[in-house]
Amino acid sequence: MASDLFTIGTSGVRAARAALDVTAQNIANASTQGYVRRSVRLSELAAAGGWNRVADLSLSGVRVDGIARNADLFRQAEVRRTSADAGRAGAELTGLQNIESALEQARFYPALTSFEASLRRLSANPVDPSLRTAVLEDARTLTRTFTMAAGGLAEAGSSLRFEAADGVTQVNLAAGELARVNLQLARSQPGTSDHVSLLDHRDTLLQRIADHADVSTSFAANQTVEVRLGGSAGPQLVSGGSTAPLAMTTAADGTIGFTLGAAPLALAGGALAGKAQALGAIASTQTALDGIADSLITTANAVQTGGAALDGTPGQPLFAGSGAAGISLALASGAQIATAPAGAGANSRDPANLDALRAALTSTDIAGQASGLLFTTSSAVAGHKTTSAALSTIANAAQVSLDSQAGVDLDEEAVNLVRYQQAFQASGKAIQVASTLFDTLLALR
Repeated sequence: MASDLFTIGTSGVRAARAALDVTAQNIANASTQGYVRRSVRLSELAAAGGWNRVADLSLSGVRVDGIARNADLFRQAEVRRTSADAGRAGAELTGLQNIESALEQARFYPALTSFEASLRRLSANPVDPSLRTAVLEDARTLTRTFTMAAGGLAEAGSSLRFEAADGVTQVNLAAGELARVNLQLARSQPGTSDHVSLLDHRDTLLQRIADHADVSTSFAANQTVEVRLGGSAGPQLVSGGSTAPLAMTTAADGTIGFTLGAAPLALAGGALAGKAQALGAIASTQTALDGIADSLITTANAVQTGGAALDGTPGQPLFAGSGAAGISLALASGAQIATAPAGAGANSRDPANLDALRAALTSTDIAGQASGLLFTTSSAVAGHKTTSAALSTIANAAQVSLDSQAGVDLDEEAVNLVRYQQAFQASGKAIQVASTLFDTLLALR
């Protein structure tokens, strides 16, 4: 009896010590990113039979079966899914805001209205050299604002492509590390501290990949994971200890696409998908801006070359080049502005050709096109702000739900410290009682 009591007490001391160690580990890692709360898995230790104990049960204490993670695969998957959606929306919103900033900072719409206003003032006195100079300088400013807007869009696109390339690199690095973790998990013993740490590392790597792309996971019995990108039917990124390389392709218009191994990849979530969508918006905006610039060049030059300059010579093109990035001022002097109709003599006050230019700009509605582009961009930013905020709220809720289940609660751990300390002391007392009983039995002999 004393021997059994000693064995039971000893096993209780070991179990309480292990529980205290795990509790201390939880407390120490309460703020560690990716750490999942752990607990000791215990089971009763008993053996059937024994000398002179037919069909009896020999009580032998408690056994430490291993360390358990308080992880919920469903909640973890929800965090990955919602964070990928939020990441896509956030990246796309940032790209759209950069588009809006590039257009607004260039101020090409105010420059366009200023140019039209200077034409209107010149029509009142077509021979005034100061008014002609003002028109020329406003035209020069207008070309510069188009160039600035195009340059801002190009810079925004370059920044997004750089970030996307870095994201691809990060996904490949995380995938390679995840493949190594799979190999280690396949060799590790479940329930051990090393095995649990590997599972934490596995989940952290999965979340890191999900920040960049939408992932689909499949877990094997040995806790290794297979990862696909672009949904459950997408190509494999990680399988066992092998990985497929993720690569980015860039089209002539600056938009990007992705391949995984030899397969084309369509991403629906993650920051990479958001950056790809933002680059598509930049390409569309650049096309629209180029269209406005080309419309201005064609309209102005068609009227300008049909009139007469101040000295009576045929009018020359007002603008040169093409597109927002290539537009430039072609005239060197305000006297070259063809305000008079063709065939008019020198110093003509007839503003017929200038009025035709103003009418052509109004008919083509260059200013309206510019205003529409700005309005479309601002509306897209406002709409995506709402979407991004909603998806961020959903992602935060999923993270809070996971943290409440898998995170470390310091109050709970403090209670566990007291509980396991008392269990340790009680088991020690049982050992002390067993020792006393044993000494008493020896004394009786």
